[in-house]
Amino acid sequence: MSKFLKSGPLDLVRTARGPVRDRTDRGRGTGKDACVMTDETPAQTESAHAGARGLDMLASAQAVAMIVEENRVAQAAAEKVVDAIAYAVDEIAERLRGGGRLHYVGAGSSGRLGVLDAAEMPPTFGTSPTLVQGHIAGGAAALTRSVEGAEDDAQAGEREMRATVIADDAVVGISASGGAPYVLAAMRAARALGAFTIAVCNDESAQLARVVDHAIVVRTGPEVLAGSTRLKAGTAQKIVLNALSTATMVRLGKTYDNLMTDVAASNAKLRRRALRLVKLLVEADDARADALLDQAAGSVKVAVVIGRLGVDADAARVLLEREKGFLRAIIG
Repeated sequence: MSKFLKSGPLDLVRTARGPVRDRTDRGRGTGKDACVMTDETPAQTESAHAGARGLDMLASAQAVAMIVEENRVAQAAAEKVVDAIAYAVDEIAERLRGGGRLHYVGAGSSGRLGVLDAAEMPPTFGTSPTLVQGHIAGGAAALTRSVEGAEDDAQAGEREMRATVIADDAVVGISASGGAPYVLAAMRAARALGAFTIAVCNDESAQLARVVDHAIVVRTGPEVLAGSTRLKAGTAQKIVLNALSTATMVRLGKTYDNLMTDVAASNAKLRRRALRLVKLLVEADDARADALLDQAAGSVKVAVVIGRLGVDADAARVLLEREKGFLRAIIG
């Protein structure tokens, strides 16, 4: 730790590595260790960071070092909730296999992180645009600018869920303090509709953790800039969402080994990536890999099955459908 951090962040790291509520064995968000937050109790994410006092008097290099080092807390906190994330992955994958969808719901920075993760699923894993959906308080306009009052609109959150969510779905509510009315109302509505609901929050006393089926509480403590949860709270949320969505797609057979075999070759960069994958998995040169991709209409998996088994594209698709997209079950 840098000398200017003194004792504050060291205490935070200990906190992040301490016990974190993990509901993997009971699912419900009403554990006896849940704390009760009143209107007079500030969220942990809103508190002033004792180790960051004098931030405005630091040299630029010192201030930057402090902000960067605080992300160690986000990583440590995420490491403590691996089991809780894994439980959520299995529950989400089960629902997606059954025809359900995954929804992210958030406000402000948390909402933008959810929308970002959802937007990355089609190009990365070849999913339909509706399989993973992001919902943000204030709608599309809130992606690029603050929409005042949007996170306080509980009715909007409820309406959004009632318009889009079905019982087969999984819904992840993201809120650093766990108190955004839009998110709380959305999660209550989603749960009432029969969806499996998950909270991702950064405060152990968060109300959000108590209104869902399963909570992932990433305890990051106060921010260097008090209340600016786009910092390490947001970093921790992104770590969780990255793990949640990627591991879910692995469970659904969207990869082979650690390779992105369901990549949608929708631009020149992704076409080159698809070409590299076919060359690797078929042990082909550029010309043959390119021809295989053409036969497969750009599908890496279909191209690989054609190249490895010597079948045509239709037969390759039948094999993949039979194995529910798991390439390993076909080529070993």
